[in-house]
Amino acid sequence: MIVSKNSIFLNQKVWAFLFCWALLVPAFGQQRKNPVIDGIIVKLDNQIILKSELEINHAQIVASGQADSPNLKCEILENLVMNKLMLARADADSVVVPDEQVKGELDRRMAYFVSQIGSEQKLEEYYNKTIKQLKDELRKQVRDQLVLQRMQDNITGSISVTPREVTNYFNRIPQDSLPYYSTEVEVGQIVKIGKPSRKNRDEARKKLEDIKKRIEAGEDFATLARRYSEDPASAADGGTLGFFKKKELVPEYEAAALSLEPGKLSRVVESQFGFHLIQLIERRGEEFNTRHILIKPAASEVDMAETAAQLTKIRASIQKDSISFAKAAKEFSDDRATKDNGGLFANPRDGSPYIPLDKLDPTVFFIIDTMKVGQISNPMPYRTEDGKQAQRIIYLKSKTPPHQANLKDDYQKISAAALNDKRRKALDTWFDKNRNSVYMEVNPDYQSCNLLQTPN
Repeated sequence: MIVSKNSIFLNQKVWAFLFCWALLVPAFGQQRKNPVIDGIIVKLDNQIILKSELEINHAQIVASGQADSPNLKCEILENLVMNKLMLARADADSVVVPDEQVKGELDRRMAYFVSQIGSEQKLEEYYNKTIKQLKDELRKQVRDQLVLQRMQDNITGSISVTPREVTNYFNRIPQDSLPYYSTEVEVGQIVKIGKPSRKNRDEARKKLEDIKKRIEAGEDFATLARRYSEDPASAADGGTLGFFKKKELVPEYEAAALSLEPGKLSRVVESQFGFHLIQLIERRGEEFNTRHILIKPAASEVDMAETAAQLTKIRASIQKDSISFAKAAKEFSDDRATKDNGGLFANPRDGSPYIPLDKLDPTVFFIIDTMKVGQISNPMPYRTEDGKQAQRIIYLKSKTPPHQANLKDDYQKISAAALNDKRRKALDTWFDKNRNSVYMEVNPDYQSCNLLQTPN
C-alpha cells in the first residue's frame, strides 16, 4: 500500500494535506526565508521530486499540529510519488484542464493570500514581486493541482459508503485512538455586494474618459496609471499587466485589448472589476501584453442601505421558514466560496463545515459569541476579499461542546473519514496497478522508504 496504516487519522491527515492547495504561499514563504539544499530525490518519467519539496511539506504538516515520527517523511514522500505518478499518467492520457479554470483558481487563491496578509501591496512588498510575477510562478503548480484533482475524481469519484461501512469503520478504531473534539461550530453567511448607482457609475466612467483625453493630448499613460489606477497589482508598474493568453482575462477586457493595434487606446470598457482604459503594448503569437487604468465606481451610503434592506428581507423569509438558509445562500449570496455549500464556511484543514471555535475568524467569532444556535444576525458592513463594499448576515447553525468522537454526535465526520479511507484504498490499488507503467528512479538515501517495493 502507498501509506502505512499504523495510524488511521494520521495518514488521512497527511493524504488530505498533500491534496490541499493552502500550502502554496506558505511553501513559497519558506523557500524565501529558509532555503533548503536542493536535489532530485525521485524521478518518474518527466516528473521529479526535489528534496526541498519533501522538506517543506514535512515542515508544514508538523507545523499544522501533526506529531512527527520516524516514518512521517516516508509517508509524505510516498504521497508525493503518487501525485507525480498521477501527473505522469495524466500527461500520457492527455488529461488537461482549461486555461480559464486555471486562471479562476489562481485569482481565487491570490485573493485569499491578499486577505490573509492585508493588501496586495503588502503581499508584493513581502515577496518583492508583483502580483503578476507571483501568479506566473504559481501557475504551473495550480495547473498541476487541478489535473491531480481531475485524476483523483476519475479514480475515486464514484465511490460512496453505506451506513454499515461507516459503523464498521468506526468500530475498527481503537478506543484510545478516538479523537477528542474541542467546541466546534457550523457558521454560514449570505453576502450581498453593494451595487453602485448609475450616477456613481457615470462619474467613474467620466473620470476615465477625462484621463483618456489627457493621454491623447500627450500625457504619459504609465504616469497617469500610477496616479489614478485603482488596480494596486498593476498601478505601480504603470498599469502593465504583462503577457496573457486568450481566455485568461475577463471577456470584456480581452475583446477590447485584442481589437487594438500596438500603442492604441481602447474605449472605456466596463467589467466586473470596474471601468478600464486599455493600451495594447505588444502581441506575441497567442499572447498579448497590455496596460490599463482601472476606476472602480463606489457604492454610496444609499446603495449600501438598499443592499442591507435586501438582506433584511432575505433574513425575514428564512425566519418565517419561507426558504431555508442554504437555499437562500445559493440563490442570493454573492460569495462564491460559500454559496454552493449552503452558505457555510469550510474548515481549511479538512473542508468540513465543522470549525473549532479557536480557529474561527476573529470577526465572525465576536459576531456569534452572543448568538444562540439557529439565530441569524442583522445585516452588517463587510468588505469582500477583492475589496468590494458589501453587507452580510451571519447564521449560527450548530455549536457542539467538547467531547470524544462518537457515532451519534459525529456521524457526518466519521462518514467523511470512512469515505476518505475507502477512496485512499482505491488510490493505493490504482498506484499498485500503475507504478510499473512509468520509469521510477529513487535516490539511494531514500531507498528505506521502499518506494520501489512491489506489493505482495
